[in-house]
Amino acid sequence: MVDFSTVRYAAKPENLRRNRELEATGAQTWAQCFEVIYETDPDIIAVVLPKPLTPHAKPYVRFNITQVEMAGGLRFGAGWFGVHAMHGSQEGEYPLFMPMTTEQATVGGREVFGEPKKIARVEINRDGNNVSGYIGRMGHDLVEVNGTITGTRDPIERDSCDFYFKVSPSCEVKNTLDSDPLIVHSYKHHIERKVELVDGTVTLKDSPLDFLADIPVRRIIDMTWSERATVVNAKIVGTASREDIEPFLHQRYDDMSVLGKKD
Repeated sequence: MVDFSTVRYAAKPENLRRNRELEATGAQTWAQCFEVIYETDPDIIAVVLPKPLTPHAKPYVRFNITQVEMAGGLRFGAGWFGVHAMHGSQEGEYPLFMPMTTEQATVGGREVFGEPKKIARVEINRDGNNVSGYIGRMGHDLVEVNGTITGTRDPIERDSCDFYFKVSPSCEVKNTLDSDPLIVHSYKHHIERKVELVDGTVTLKDSPLDFLADIPVRRIIDMTWSERATVVNAKIVGTASREDIEPFLHQRYDDMSVLGKKD
């Protein structure tokens, strides 16, 4: 009899099925993280948020550049660029850009959680007390962060919530969705074991595909270099109107026409 034991594309027995994305994000996995929180213009945050999200009173942006080490010594680079937002009474962050260095980290996050992940070049480096971070994609430099370690603070544990939309683009009609997107609250528990304070600079560079430079740095609130782990517990909390989300699909899907012949 031909089955999964001889043809691995065959149906997998239930006892062998695994959701690797939930297993990975639900485990305590440690990473080196270079993180910046900065203040930007409140009017800018207001226009990048799809309904039903609304701006938070503090117009803050959090971005980080991380080197993650999985079980078995596997490593990958990851990034986050999100704005402070509200969903009803729930405080959280809405990501505009989530660069990853591997296909596995990118595809799983997009399909399971609705994260706007994209494959990119993500690097952090340290030489003594000098630290740096870099994100680049599709031949364009996007972020450069440079700084000097100035001290330490006590590690903390904290909880946060991130907002995602699980979308299904139509295969029949351009620029539309098959159905109303699911709203995901991704509840995260962050654990730090070492945190160092950094005095540094942030440079956001322009790209025709990724628009981080449109969210200017007005004031750096916090800059740290840390060892930390994050455990995820995500929930679907409702749906959003597809008409509200469709104008924002370009946040997660590249318009490649800007790189060549126009449509």
